[in-house]
Amino acid sequence: MADKTQNPKSIEERREALEALRRKMKVCRACIEAGYWVEPKPIYSGHVGARIMVIGQAPGITEVKAGRPFNAGSGKRLFQWLAGAGIEEDWFRRTQYMTSVTKCYPGRSKSGSGDRAPSRREQLLCRPFLEGEIALVDPALIIPVGRLAINLFYPAKAPLKEIIGTQKQVDGRWIVPLPHPSGVSRWHQLEENRALVRQAVEHIAAHFRRLFPDLANK
Repeated sequence: MADKTQNPKSIEERREALEALRRKMKVCRACIEAGYWVEPKPIYSGHVGARIMVIGQAPGITEVKAGRPFNAGSGKRLFQWLAGAGIEEDWFRRTQYMTSVTKCYPGRSKSGSGDRAPSRREQLLCRPFLEGEIALVDPALIIPVGRLAINLFYPAKAPLKEIIGTQKQVDGRWIVPLPHPSGVSRWHQLEENRALVRQAVEHIAAHFRRLFPDLANK
């Protein structure tokens, strides 16, 4: 995963490089050319210099329509969790960074019970974009949301019960994972797992106080 040594020297150079990266995202057709159906409209929000980055799995259809990450029910629950850390949604969306493992809507699953999970190949095709975002935005705290994002930083076979509620440093950045907040998922609805989510929120709150003491002390 991208570390801080990859950043251009100035924030102006980083801003220009991020805009160039986003232009490449908008014209990318790598997944389509590889035979995967996606709706080629990358969804992300935020700016260079954001101290907190949320990484989700992939945008859903409502995110595509609204043009912003975590727009519907999943976003409502995510920001309920973040509110427990003292983080307001409007402030976060305006000042921090939100993106995903893959950038385009992957369509519905064959079972129809939710959106299709991007394949390993799609994730790898999109990985340079995510690594570029991390290197250029240079967040101090990354919150991976859901299994695909968590797998970037934790062993893929480790159960969520051993991951949620923990934190670690990777390439000089703090990582605090959260489960996927979708209503389709039952994991976060179990009380024993809710306790782990609360532990994760406490970690996020501590980092928020450290990064934004003026806001946290209001």
